[in-house]
Parts: sequence; structure tokens; C-alpha cells
Amino acid sequence: MSKAPDGFHYVRRHIRRNPKPGSARRMSGWMIAGLAAGIWLWGQVFGFGEATTATPPAQPQPALSTPAAR
Repeated sequence: MSKAPDGFHYVRRHIRRNPKPGSARRMSGWMIAGLAAGIWLWGQVFGFGEATTATPPAQPQPALSTPAAR
């Protein structure tokens, strides 16, 4: 096997890039999607607070002063 270029090494016959020192692992897209889904499910099950629905004003009932015409 030939020597790997600078900054790379061989792993099971494949060339891989050397890890950079001190690089923190970032959150993947799946992790972010999972967190968003978890927050959404938490809101569905436990709620984020009592949602008050405004009751519409009562509709006025028509007076029965005149009989219906046939």
C-alpha cells in the first residue's frame, strides 16, 4: 500500500482525513429534527399553558310576536 497524503490516513483500504484537534461535534440535522419533534409532542401532551378561547357573544333570538305565515 502506498503512503497516504499529508493530513490523511488509511482505514481498511480507504483513505480518511485526519481528525482535527479540539473540534466539537456539531448537532446533525436528524438531532435537530428530533428535538423539534420532541418539543412539539411535549406541547401536544402537556400543553404550553392554558389556551383561553374567547366565547362568541350570544346571538339574539328573534321574538315570537308574530305567527309564521303559511
